[in-house]
Order: sequence, then structure tokens, then C-alpha cells
Amino acid sequence: MPRKSNTDTRIYVLDTNILLHEPLAFLSFKENDVVVPMTVLEELDYIKDSKKDVARDARVCIRAMEDLLSEATPEEMIAGVPLEGLGAGENRPTGTLSIFADLNMVEAQQIFTSDENDNRIINVALHLQKTFAPNQVVLVTKDLNMRLKAKGAGLAHVEDYRTDQLITDIKYLTKGYHQFEGDFWTQVKSVDSRTEGRDTIHTVPRSLLPEAYVNEFLLDDTNHFAGLVESMTSDHLDILDLGYERLMSRHAWGINPKNIGQAMALHSLLDPHIDLVILTGPAGSGKTLLALAAALEMVVERNMYDKIIVTRNTPEIAESIGFLPGTEEEKMAPWLAAITDSLEVLHKHDENTKGSMNYIMEKANIQFKSINFMRGRSIQNAIVILDESQNLTASQLKTIITRCGEGTKLICSGNLAQIDSNYLSPVTSGLTYLVEKFKDFSGSSTINLDGVVRSRLADFAENHL
Repeated sequence: MPRKSNTDTRIYVLDTNILLHEPLAFLSFKENDVVVPMTVLEELDYIKDSKKDVARDARVCIRAMEDLLSEATPEEMIAGVPLEGLGAGENRPTGTLSIFADLNMVEAQQIFTSDENDNRIINVALHLQKTFAPNQVVLVTKDLNMRLKAKGAGLAHVEDYRTDQLITDIKYLTKGYHQFEGDFWTQVKSVDSRTEGRDTIHTVPRSLLPEAYVNEFLLDDTNHFAGLVESMTSDHLDILDLGYERLMSRHAWGINPKNIGQAMALHSLLDPHIDLVILTGPAGSGKTLLALAAALEMVVERNMYDKIIVTRNTPEIAESIGFLPGTEEEKMAPWLAAITDSLEVLHKHDENTKGSMNYIMEKANIQFKSINFMRGRSIQNAIVILDESQNLTASQLKTIITRCGEGTKLICSGNLAQIDSNYLSPVTSGLTYLVEKFKDFSGSSTINLDGVVRSRLADFAENHL
């Protein structure tokens, strides 16, 4: 049982999926008390020995709690062990962590009598709400149905885990560009232009766009100006003049942009100074095709990289790739059909499309890899294309990004409207977290592709279904 404390202290009851989503989540509740029901420990114990990717997260969580509770007596574990001094950053926790033995709850204390794990965890929250009133008891879970059941059973406060949620609504997600109304130059009061080689750089007051960030594209409604924020100080912005027509004339592997969004994406993809390119947008906006075309251009034509590694999460939150026959690459082929489809589009006019595809896959050293086998690797001088990344959590994306060694470029693409994970939403997706966290990193670029170019059928479906 948590400590009796002042009424301002909240008591948070954590569901298992919170600790799998963020293994150290119990350190994120500042001065409040955290309760982990015994049922949650049982679920973590079952998952830690499974072959699922989340087994690692379960083990990390169990080890972290064991480090904290190893010296505590059974009475102290029930009463609450102080979290002081743990965690990182300014908001270190000052509350307690306690284990609630819900398996011993008498039937009179239970609202739900059926022996299901979710019901037992809700029973704990309801019992604590009754025992510790007027302290606020909050059940934290990513399971939407469990939140509804808990509220229906009389629990006053139920929340999703929002510590890693950087925006409140997907409409606030960084797009990677800013569009000025009217003509750009009519809004510039003073400018200092200089030439560096073939590039023209304009220095303008920071007040023109106070919230600008490095590698943000700047456009206007007249389709005459296109620029890129190269650097900034507290008073000024340095803007690289890209030229609208020059930007639209970029091409890679025979592919030309169909709209300004694709042109900006192609510019970032082909820029050797950008280590991470994040492409978001609806289905059919050209994310995968552009990524593959740029990768082939840089590997085969320009010899800038040695190989292309293509990966994506397999269904059910990066589970095993299963019993499909063949090698790892053959097993991954069905999940990466989008890549082979794009490769076919790039070579559809060749005399022998199949032969061209096989030749290019060998020439560019294209490798299909499972996320499960990425951990522990150090990938050097390669282009890594991570497709369908909207279904990954922030910790899974961190696993992949930290594999990228010297000279490696990572391309993450995803459609936040097509999330298959049970516990992720557009605002809690790892892709959203990545966009917002890397916004101010000078080695990354984000582009939101707007507009479906796949076909008029796909465009109509995206807008009307």
C-alpha cells in the first residue's frame, strides 16, 4: 500500500502495457506515488521469456525494479520504497514505488470477480480509491477498452501515458516547411545577401520567423521563392536560396518530383550532410518511391554509400518473422513488397524489367533485414530505409537509430493514419516522437508529403473514405 500523505499527492496504478512501452515509466511521476499490482509483475514474468521483441523491455523493467527493491523488506515493498535520487534530468521522482499483492484481495473488496488480469488491476485501483480518499487515484493504461471498463466501474481518474507525448494533436506535428502568405520578399524588411561558391545565402531578421529551426524549408504562395534555413542566431536567420524552379528540377534515378513536397523531400534525401530524413504523409504520396530512387542514385550512380538496407517492423509490434520458408531476406520479402513494387515502377520501361530488378538489387547490394536482428549491429557507410515506421515505439526507433555508424544515412517513412499497433495512436507513435525530438538537430530533415500522386482512385479514397 502506498504511504498516507497529503491530499495533493496522487497515486498512480500502472498497467503492464505502460512498462512495456517505457520500461522506466515508474520513474516519471515526480512527487507522486506509484503502485504496481502483482498481476503486472506476473504478466512481465510471462512476457520476459517470450520470443517477442517486447521481452527485452520486460526484462529491463524487472531489472530496474529489482535494483530499487532488492534491499527492501516485504513490509517496505508494500508500504512504498522512496524513488528519490533515481531517474535523470531536473524532474527526478520524490515519490514511492510499492507492490500491491492483489492476488490476496478478499472478494468483498473486488468489483470484478472474474479472474482476468485487466479486471484484477482495475480492482486494485478501485480499492485504493476507496481506501485513500480524498487522494486522487489514477489508473494509467494504453488499453482504451480497459480505460472504459475502469470508468464504468466507478474509477474517477483514468489516463493514457503521456510523458513521451510531445504534441496534443497530430495537426500540430512539424511539417518540415513553412509557407508564407503572398510574396516572400514583400515581408522581408532588411536582408544581407552573399555568395558562397554557387550558393546564395540571405541573412534576414529572426523576427521574420521566430520559431524557425535548422533545415526548415521556406516557401511562399507565388511559387517563386524556395529557401532552406541553414543556420540561425538569436537575431538572424541564414537562408539558402534554393530557387523554386531549381528545386522542382531535382531528379534521382529517372524520377522527377510531381509537387513541391516531393521536391523538398528529394533535396533532403540527396543532401550528403543530412543523416536522418523523416518522410510522413498519406498513402500514395511517394514516400517509399522517393526514398528508394534517392538511395539507388547515391549508391549506384554516385558511389557515396556501399549498400542499401531495407527494414520494417513485422506485424504485432515487431514479433518474430515466423515460419515463412527461406533465408532471412526471403522471409522479409512479403513484408517489404512495397520496396519491390517501387523498384518495379522505377524499371517498368526497361526491356526486361525482372532482369533489371535483379541486376540492380545485386549492384546496389540491397538487403532486406528484420528489425529483430538489428540490435547489436553497427551499420557503416550504408543507406537504411525504415518503412512503415508509424507502428514503432520511441524505444524501438532508438534501437535502430543507434545502430547507424559513420557515413550511414537513415530514411524513416510512415503514414500516421495507418497505425496497426494496439497501443499506439498518431500522437504517441514513435514516428511522431522522432519528428518532434529531431526537429532541432542540424543533421536531420523532416518533410510532410501532402497530396496523393499514386492514382486518381487512391487520391479519391484518401480524401473521401
